[in-house]
Amino acid sequence: MMKKLLVVGSGVSGLGACKLAVAHNYEVRVTDLQKIKNKAKQFLNSINVKYEEENHSPSNLDWADEIIISPGISDKTGYIQLGFKKEVPVISEIEFASRFTNKNIVAITGTNGKTTTSKMLFHILNNAGLNPRLCGNIGISFSETIINNPGDIYIVEVSSFQLEHILNFKPKVSILLNLFDDHLDRYENNSKNYFDTKFKIQLNQDLNDSFIYLNENENIKSRLYKINNQQLHPFGLIKSNDNLSAWLDNNKLIIKNNKNFFTMLLHEMALQGKHNIYNSMAAGIASKILGVTDDILRQSLKSFKGVEHRLENVLKLDGKTFINDSKATNCNSVYFALESITTPILWICGGIDKGNDYSILDNLVSEKVHTIIVMGKASRKIENHFKNIIPNIIKVDDMQTAVKKGYSLSNHGNTILLSPACSSFDQYENFEERGRIFKECVYSL
Repeated sequence: MMKKLLVVGSGVSGLGACKLAVAHNYEVRVTDLQKIKNKAKQFLNSINVKYEEENHSPSNLDWADEIIISPGISDKTGYIQLGFKKEVPVISEIEFASRFTNKNIVAITGTNGKTTTSKMLFHILNNAGLNPRLCGNIGISFSETIINNPGDIYIVEVSSFQLEHILNFKPKVSILLNLFDDHLDRYENNSKNYFDTKFKIQLNQDLNDSFIYLNENENIKSRLYKINNQQLHPFGLIKSNDNLSAWLDNNKLIIKNNKNFFTMLLHEMALQGKHNIYNSMAAGIASKILGVTDDILRQSLKSFKGVEHRLENVLKLDGKTFINDSKATNCNSVYFALESITTPILWICGGIDKGNDYSILDNLVSEKVHTIIVMGKASRKIENHFKNIIPNIIKVDDMQTAVKKGYSLSNHGNTILLSPACSSFDQYENFEERGRIFKECVYSL
């Protein structure tokens, strides 16, 4: 008898799950409270999947054996709550996809640095000839990758939303880069709920698996009692009494793997800044666990180019540097950006506030920022918070105005930084579109 799968949401992960499920002889239906895009409809028609839009029929819950919930949909919605009442199992797409591969999974999460670390690790493993695939929260679903482009190692970037409904998802290597407040609008303004969800990344690991984590993060350290018997690989900048797998010594990165030590001078690495040292440590530890040689690791850390929309140098014009950090959708990410820039800053920010505590930025803003340009729904909250720290706060309605004012109000040697601290959905489809428009505006000056 065919299993019946109800996919709630018609985004990237939902459509990927449909494709994988149909290939494995599931009967599939899609339900979406929004209007389904024409391209998605064409795809669903092509694989004979029934769908409904702008509606959630309760009858589908009676029909389904299992529900896949898209990451953007909260399980607090009435429809999913009704599914729980009817005792229909609710799982995430990464949980579903993991059933259909026996290859090694490296799962990477954290409040910040996920994409950079995922792409860096892919670069290393690819250079080592290990046939990796990069998927998940990065834009191509795990399911889609398994069915369309299978590999020998899956590097899966995972968000807290994707971890909410895992049951047996079991990475060979899990990486928890850091834990800071974020997405509190999703988690009842309770940091604990968010942190506990992130920590589920290592939930099903055992003695044959490895958990890599930042030893200096108190929100991680306070949850270590939840781990099982997996191999632990903490990392941090300073070698303490803890048995670290990576640390710094005299401007050298050191990675310990069993009794072997990999060392590399920091200035040789392509990516600079404290946050990128952490990312390199995590990717480096994972690559050594997976058998990458020292030569390949060194060459890869020298040649890795970084990630678009993350502290991306766009242009230097009349001595003024424009940096696109559109991916910075929370205050901690902005903190890293401000910390890494050594010149006076004009800061462009705003969008939809996710429950931000801007006070963690106060000292850096006071020290480094001379003007704030703010836009979007969070404008008033940002302005009210920083008005006693920075007298020059300007509200604008669009990116073009922000860039033009940024250019005119900056001096030679300044940095004009787009680092929003907010999500983009009030004005843009995603942070990528916001970053692209910023760059277009800069190039048109």
